[in-house]
Amino acid sequence: MYKRILIANRGEIALRIIRACRELGVETVAIFSEADRGAPYLELADEAYCIGPARSSDSYLKIDRVISTAEVGNVQAIHPGYGFLAENAHFNEVCRSCKIDFIGPSPEAMKMLGDKNQARNLARQAEVPVVPGSDGLLDSEDSALTVAHEIGFPVLVKASAGGGGKGMRVALNDLALKQAVQQARIEAEAAFGDGSVYLEKYVQRPRHVEVQVVADHHGNVVHLWERDCSLQRRHQKLVEESPAPQLSDDTRQSMCAAAVRLIQAADYTNAGTVEFIVDTEGNFYFIEVNARIQVEHPVTEMVTGIDLIKTQIRVASGEPLAFAQEDIQLHGAAIECRINAEDPAKNFRPSPGRIEQLIVPGGLGVRFDSHAYAGYTVSPFYDSMIGKLIVHQPTREEAISCMLRALAELQIEGIRTTAPRHVEMLNHSAFAEGRIDTNFVERTWGG
Repeated sequence: MYKRILIANRGEIALRIIRACRELGVETVAIFSEADRGAPYLELADEAYCIGPARSSDSYLKIDRVISTAEVGNVQAIHPGYGFLAENAHFNEVCRSCKIDFIGPSPEAMKMLGDKNQARNLARQAEVPVVPGSDGLLDSEDSALTVAHEIGFPVLVKASAGGGGKGMRVALNDLALKQAVQQARIEAEAAFGDGSVYLEKYVQRPRHVEVQVVADHHGNVVHLWERDCSLQRRHQKLVEESPAPQLSDDTRQSMCAAAVRLIQAADYTNAGTVEFIVDTEGNFYFIEVNARIQVEHPVTEMVTGIDLIKTQIRVASGEPLAFAQEDIQLHGAAIECRINAEDPAKNFRPSPGRIEQLIVPGGLGVRFDSHAYAGYTVSPFYDSMIGKLIVHQPTREEAISCMLRALAELQIEGIRTTAPRHVEMLNHSAFAEGRIDTNFVERTWGG
């Protein structure tokens, strides 16, 4: 087991990692920008170093400063959390070249799965279903038209690199497809430095279901069941839950087995998430792998009882998994709401500023993961999420009731948050019945 770990992140996930390390008896080195100076969670780390100004490009994304701090802090490993450098294969390589373990997959696996075109090809080899589309990258608008006419409109143009909805365009006809290819390439080049795109059949009203996996360095690979993340706005998740509603046991088992096959084929280690879409007929298709811990990992922790952050650290240090597939059972139902500093009444406009009052809900089965506190100032420089409200109950119906009660108890004054919209979503009959898809929020509330 490591003696000291540097946490290359901030806020909620940094606090989450610090807590796991303290329970493991591992010392931590935290980093912070000028905007985060004085944050209470930094006092829980054994050491904390400022690495630059508020903007992430001048601090949390500065690889040389992160590595220098790791060397000064005399750490054996770096945990990247999510976001920032978490899926940066170059950073991963630099860590390893400096004899510092990267708590995550190898750079080779990260590169392979980070390229959606390569990941699709690997999925085909592993007999994992993929959405019908081009066999490789599009070399011209004419080749896009040829594929579209073979699989039928509507189609989806997707960037080979990156994610988060960037470099994605839906096309309903020939003219729209030509424009979509041009626009997707420009956006992908600007966002990821890679303008390559490919084509998929556009699955209408899909559900977004992902499988949590963990693999060690001893050949053991397991899944920790699935999460439904269909409640989204512009490809940004709002609510996640496990198990996924309206998913047959056969589909659940097949999807989880497919995720394991893909991870094995990629020679992947540590925690990761294999993402799928599920159509209205119950067919599932692979879309991508997130080669890191996910924001919504607490949902899986609640229904399995397995601490994913501790597992990541143990696996990275060389320990074999402490559990086999048959040991991982689903217990009850869990739901997570991402509480963002945004105003849903004004098209989710960011709402940075000072939190004047924060009252956190409690009770059996309620968890609030957050670095925020009364007096905390939400910075405009970073992601707007200020906390994750998670509940766990014996049944989905009880989990929904518990979440609604917890949302009513949650009081955040001084800024606007997404909590009121979460109440509306969970009270909607379509959510109660599990009749939702990735476009449900836009159709119902617009924006």
